[in-house]
Amino acid sequence: MDAVWSGTWVADRLGVRLEEAGDPGSPRLDELLGLALRRNPKRAHLLVSQVLGKHVPQSPEAVYAAGHGLGERVRALLGDDAASAVVLGYAETATGLGHCVADGLGAAPCLHSTRRPVPGVEPAGGFEEAHSHATSHLLLPEDPKLLAGSGPLVLVDDEFSTGNTVLNTIRDLHARHPRGHYVVVALVDMRSPADRDRLTAFAAELGARVDLIALASGTVHLPEGVLAKGQALVEEYEEQGAGSSTAGTGSSTAVAAATASAAAPVGRVVLDWPDGVPDGGRHGFTPEHRARLEAALPALARQLAGALGAEPGRVLVLGNEELMYAPLRLARALEESGAAAEVRFSTTTRSPVLAVDDPGYAIRTRLVFPAHDCPADGPGDRYAYNVAGAGFDTVVAVVDTHGDTGALHAPDGLLARLAPHTGRVLLAVVPSYTPDVSSDRREPIMPEPILPEPLRGPAFSSYAAEDCGWLLQDLSDVALEAPTEEREEAIQAGGAHYAESLPVEYQPSPQYQELYRSALAASAARIARAVGTVTETVLAERSPSPVLVSLARAGTPVGVLMRRWAQARHGLDLPHYAVSIVRGRGIDPNALRWLAAHHNPADVVFVDGWTGKGAITRELAAALAAHGKEVGGPGFDPEIVVLADPGSCVRTYGTREDFLIPSACLNSTVSGLISRTVLRSDLVGPADFHGAKFYRELAGADVSTGFIDAVSASFDEVAEAVDAEVKELLAADRTPTWEGWAAVERISEEYGIHDVNLVKPGVGETTRVLLRRVPWKILAQRGAGADLDHVRLLAEQRGVPVEEVDGLPYTCVGLIHPRFTRGATGADGKAVASK
Repeated sequence: MDAVWSGTWVADRLGVRLEEAGDPGSPRLDELLGLALRRNPKRAHLLVSQVLGKHVPQSPEAVYAAGHGLGERVRALLGDDAASAVVLGYAETATGLGHCVADGLGAAPCLHSTRRPVPGVEPAGGFEEAHSHATSHLLLPEDPKLLAGSGPLVLVDDEFSTGNTVLNTIRDLHARHPRGHYVVVALVDMRSPADRDRLTAFAAELGARVDLIALASGTVHLPEGVLAKGQALVEEYEEQGAGSSTAGTGSSTAVAAATASAAAPVGRVVLDWPDGVPDGGRHGFTPEHRARLEAALPALARQLAGALGAEPGRVLVLGNEELMYAPLRLARALEESGAAAEVRFSTTTRSPVLAVDDPGYAIRTRLVFPAHDCPADGPGDRYAYNVAGAGFDTVVAVVDTHGDTGALHAPDGLLARLAPHTGRVLLAVVPSYTPDVSSDRREPIMPEPILPEPLRGPAFSSYAAEDCGWLLQDLSDVALEAPTEEREEAIQAGGAHYAESLPVEYQPSPQYQELYRSALAASAARIARAVGTVTETVLAERSPSPVLVSLARAGTPVGVLMRRWAQARHGLDLPHYAVSIVRGRGIDPNALRWLAAHHNPADVVFVDGWTGKGAITRELAAALAAHGKEVGGPGFDPEIVVLADPGSCVRTYGTREDFLIPSACLNSTVSGLISRTVLRSDLVGPADFHGAKFYRELAGADVSTGFIDAVSASFDEVAEAVDAEVKELLAADRTPTWEGWAAVERISEEYGIHDVNLVKPGVGETTRVLLRRVPWKILAQRGAGADLDHVRLLAEQRGVPVEEVDGLPYTCVGLIHPRFTRGATGADGKAVASK
């Protein structure tokens, strides 16, 4: 540890201090933690662990001992029950820590959550981590019985700050497989007294015992005004870092571009990793796996030492995001072998942190590089902290085969970024473990049930029967609506998924209806042109006779319009269906089965209204990959086609402009009187389609067919422009840039939300926020005109500020309230839907 505490810089400038809980025999908090800053007006500081092996390179023995010692304490607590315990670690920071705790516990299998969906592996649970950059966690055990026992469950995280993530996890898993004892393990317990009381009350409500074990405990003292001062400091140092070539600046561009006169050579070693031993706990890691790895480690260390040569000097073994345990064990074996003068361990990370080159600051330098493991949530920057300038003679970068891609070896990739800052880079690749989804541990495959035919109007929806077949079940007689405030509270607390209930349908005022009519009159031709462009592109590139499958509900009016265009311009009678897709749950698998049984999957084209940050684009791709691996045979094309692609997430679109699509202004009354789709276990069984409601009682306010007719009336006048535009598009490079996702991550950071699911970019998504969620504020592109008239009116009705900003890649962005309270819904404390 440096003579200067690595929290001094932040403490001196902001007055932040760590207050010990005074537990006898515990390490001091300043021995375990340093301080850093990130752009976050809701939280000025970042606690940086000195023993986790994530942001700060540390001795592998020290990292392993911290986790192993906690596991020994858990074993002592559980006694005989330790034999039936299971350990669950949290991605990404505590994946390795969870393994180490399981090692100390003894015979316990372990699993860690993951943000990497794996085709063919059904989630055994999932939960949200509200403060993380990538919030959705999946639990993907190869053996579905791993989490189904009744023995103690040990949950491991690096820091226990509020307890929200742990509560969300226990709530989800307890509903599936109740058990009587949970043990929460962390390096540090920094909860407030109120958070401690909340966990106690939660355990009592659950009827289960919940214990907590940590190396040290205390609280963080935050003086008044610390949030604004912290934000100002970050802005000041980021501005200073712009244009600098010093590795210690806070500028991601400058640090990522830092080079030296002679970059280090990059070598490669192929490790003889033991067959069948997983590279980590993504799908479970058993005591048998542990024993086989222990036996193989000495030989693996000799392989590494041989590749390093006679004098490797100071060596850093650098893991990769969730891949922490395998690199840690390799680093520890190398350290124990004595082959290097010194060995340190750390890993890369998703988390952006300000770097300040000062001995009293925890993050001295940062290297920035693009993700290289094809992440399910799209591309983005990744970081390696405290590597540049640390004087390592050799850096051993450990990745799995899934991450050994062209992006890793690219001129701006991780290996190239490391090379100027060390004498040598050595790449070590461990095989990505592929679960055996055909194992006899899985339930036997039952005969597939016969699915019903699609629902059609006028019995279900106000669209003509030929315009759309709904692959849904009718839940019109079920009470599913809940007030907006209650839904938001339940969703953000982790107690409910947004698809388990419906918002009360907003009924527009006369003023708002007039805005809708004006918007439709002004934009009908513009929409018609986009409809024509996307339809002609599909006919030219995808299939001369496509089967249109819209994602209900925003995609359905677009699917109907595409069908109308093909009919009007080419005499084609294209089939069109609407199916349900739910973020975090995937597309309706029974709808896919029905489509595959009635059409060639290669002809199916999935249609949506617009892209925001591309969440549904990624959701569909992951779901279809899993479906294809499960059922085999011809697969569905995962590429969505959309009317508008302001987020640059797809190749096939009508426009990439972010403009007002009037169908986004309303709810069911412009979508065939159909509700949002519903997925709830007590209503939707394994053989059922997802559900929805038909709001027959709103027929007097329905404008669904009027919208379709108004846009279709402009088809002839835009036909010539469409032909010219399609010709240009077919010859153009339309590769998605995902710039929308990058913008959302930046906005999430700048506004202190730290949950990309609460940032809704684009006119359509912003409208949804105002109609269905609890809005916090609206960001509007400075000078945006009539496209935002309806947004301004809704914002005024809900008492939501509209903030004009420069440099916004969208016309507007809606921010859902990140700390929901009932008083946050509007000036009068009510949602528009309840008026």
